[in-house]
Amino acid sequence: MQAFSKFTSGVIPLNLDHVDTDMIIPAQYLTKIDREGYGEHLFQRLREQDKNFVFNDPFYNGAQILLTKQNFGCGSSREHAVWALMQAGIKVIIAESYSDIFYSNAAKNGLLAICLDTQDVAELMQRKNNFFTVDLLEQTITTENAEIFTFSYDAFLKECLIKGQDDLDYLLEATK
Repeated sequence: MQAFSKFTSGVIPLNLDHVDTDMIIPAQYLTKIDREGYGEHLFQRLREQDKNFVFNDPFYNGAQILLTKQNFGCGSSREHAVWALMQAGIKVIIAESYSDIFYSNAAKNGLLAICLDTQDVAELMQRKNNFFTVDLLEQTITTENAEIFTFSYDAFLKECLIKGQDDLDYLLEATK
C-alpha cells in the first residue's frame, strides 16, 4: 500500500446521497479475481445514462478528491468499489457519512475517507473550480481560499495510512 502524504488536487463534486457500491462499480464488471481493470468502469451506468454526469466532464480529469454527500458506499460489501475509485485516481473522498463496510474497506486499501458535517459539505459543494490540500498528519483540508476544515480520523487507521501499511504490515512491524 502506498504511504499517504499531504497533497493538493482538484475536487470532483458528486452531489448525490446514498451512492451504493453498484453505482460505483456495476456488478457486471466483477468478473475477475484480481484487483485490476475496475477503474475504467467507475460509475459506468451513471456515465452512460447522463452525458452531463460529473465523471464525463473533462474538466475534472486528473482530480484526485471526490466530494459527495451522505451514506457513500452503501449497498453490498464489495471491496471492488474501493479498488475502482483508486484505479480511477481517487485518493480522498470527503462525505457526510459512509457505510461502515465501505469505510473499513477504504482504510484497509489506502483510500482516505473523510467525514465533514452536512453544512461544510453543502458549502463546499456550491463552489466551482475547487482545489483542496489534504493533510492527514494535521487532519486538515485547506481550500484554495486558505479556509481550513478540520476532521477527525481514527489514530490507528491514520498511522497505517501515513506509513503505507495494511493491518498485516502493522502487526508484522509490531512483532519485530
